[in-house]
Amino acid sequence: MTIQAVYNIAEICARHGITDVVLSPGSRSAPLTLAFARHPALTVRVVPDERAAAFIGLGIAQAQRRAVALVCTSGTAGLNYAPAVAEAFFQQIPLLIFTADRPPEWIDQLDGQTIRQHNLYGAHAKGAFEFPVETSHPDAKWHSARIINEAINLAQAAPAGPVQVNVPLREPFYPKAGEEIRYEQDVKIIRETPAIFLISETEIAELRQHIQQAKQVLVVSGQHQEDAQLNAALENFQSVFGATVAGDSIANIRSHSDSIITNQDIFLTGFSQEQKSFLKPDLLITFGQSLISKSLKLFLRDSAPAQHWHIQANGSAADTFRSLSRLIRTEPTDFFQTLTSAIARGSSAAMAKSGFNLAWTSAQQRAGTALQDFFSSQGDRHQGFQTVFNEFSAFADTLASVPANTALHLANSMAVRYANILGIPQGRQIEVFANRGTSGIDGCTSTAVGAALAQPDRPVVLLTGDVAFFYDRNAFWHNYPLPNLRVVLFNNHGGGIFRMIDGPRQQPELEEFFETRQALTAENTARDFNLRYFPVSSFTELEAALPVFFAAETGAALLEVFTDSKTNAAFFEEYRSAVKQAFS
Repeated sequence: MTIQAVYNIAEICARHGITDVVLSPGSRSAPLTLAFARHPALTVRVVPDERAAAFIGLGIAQAQRRAVALVCTSGTAGLNYAPAVAEAFFQQIPLLIFTADRPPEWIDQLDGQTIRQHNLYGAHAKGAFEFPVETSHPDAKWHSARIINEAINLAQAAPAGPVQVNVPLREPFYPKAGEEIRYEQDVKIIRETPAIFLISETEIAELRQHIQQAKQVLVVSGQHQEDAQLNAALENFQSVFGATVAGDSIANIRSHSDSIITNQDIFLTGFSQEQKSFLKPDLLITFGQSLISKSLKLFLRDSAPAQHWHIQANGSAADTFRSLSRLIRTEPTDFFQTLTSAIARGSSAAMAKSGFNLAWTSAQQRAGTALQDFFSSQGDRHQGFQTVFNEFSAFADTLASVPANTALHLANSMAVRYANILGIPQGRQIEVFANRGTSGIDGCTSTAVGAALAQPDRPVVLLTGDVAFFYDRNAFWHNYPLPNLRVVLFNNHGGGIFRMIDGPRQQPELEEFFETRQALTAENTARDFNLRYFPVSSFTELEAALPVFFAAETGAALLEVFTDSKTNAAFFEEYRSAVKQAFS
């Protein structure tokens, strides 16, 4: 094949605004590696473990809000990308995946590092392209450039997502000594203008009328990136229409008036069916992706509103609450801004909904008081009185200490659930990230590492459990400093979540087959990867460690919080009982 077409891949990516490439070393991928590595406009990072590399790329793309390229060799290397590809697909994060391959005539011929790589990620990629094997003919060269443009545009077009480009390569892979790689400046570039989805004036009038007539309007946000314009539009929508707005910690919604409902995990757990009946909406408006709160999901499924509108500009929409009645094809910010334009704040529609708002805000306040009273009732835990050192309390203290302007990454299992119960500290501009597309533990650390690499001037904090952490230790297996990264590892030597949910905790096989019991500590990992190490096993030690750990001058650091799984489960059961009692 003519290798120039492969070199041009890097040039086309750069022209489309791609700046970051994560590659894992290999021989078959050498032409791709050299093309990207030598391009002056690209930042290329080498991560040997493909699974970690893909999640690091995901973290970079998530932080920068633009596509990142991944490059790997042939064979099972590409399969190791699969967990991150699935996560990117459901989180709608653009990844451009270049998998080097054997030429087609050598597939299924018992040749080394050869598998069936066409459409490797199946239904979990937006698309899959096959790069031409031969590009010497002008038509083939045009075809090769067209494919790369189409792949990039598809990855970044809403809803964004991962796209595979499979690149069959024949030897020789390497340029001769002294041979320069050149990038053609007349490469074909196809740019795509994003579609704009606007609501017609007729539909706007109709939607306004429905909202004004509804007596109980509830807006629920799923996972969403930080968006100041959206937050302002939501706050104005609340004021104009008297709507109630709720969201998980990963929704990243906030208001200056603290009017967002965030404590639903507390009061919906404690409320009786009669109490919940006062919270039932007759109009539910949703946007964003998944919810953490199982209590809120179940409540909305059991309290089907007369109407459920979901706002989503494009892509297939999920009927999560089994009540979807209208799909509104526009961006959430545009929806809330358009519906409130030319209507005075504090209108009669807002006043009519005051009873419904009061029910939700009262529940929110009671939940906050119940949580505060519960921890207060445990005594002065920093002095070791009454409360035995436990994960939930330690998590609360740690979360309260997270610095301002942090990119906060929450690992799956208990970390993301604890944060959703406790709430994110207000007024510090903390943006929350979590791999809730597929909710797996396999790349939580790598994703946070990617974020730290993408934004070196921003604090990045990962709160994680031991199973998720040890599963993904290769997140640190590279040569790039991470001075802005802080990892807080809650090590209870097993999958503690299984002691806290009904089902596994009642089984005699709990410890052996569900908890993933392990005796590891992170001390060796911290030493291996040059992370400053802070081990703590008491409230006094934690209180002393937190200010030093989070200090900017500390550099890359790991705080390991040792607790006992049985103690954690017992304490969390105390919390559950206290909540039920507070709302009885």
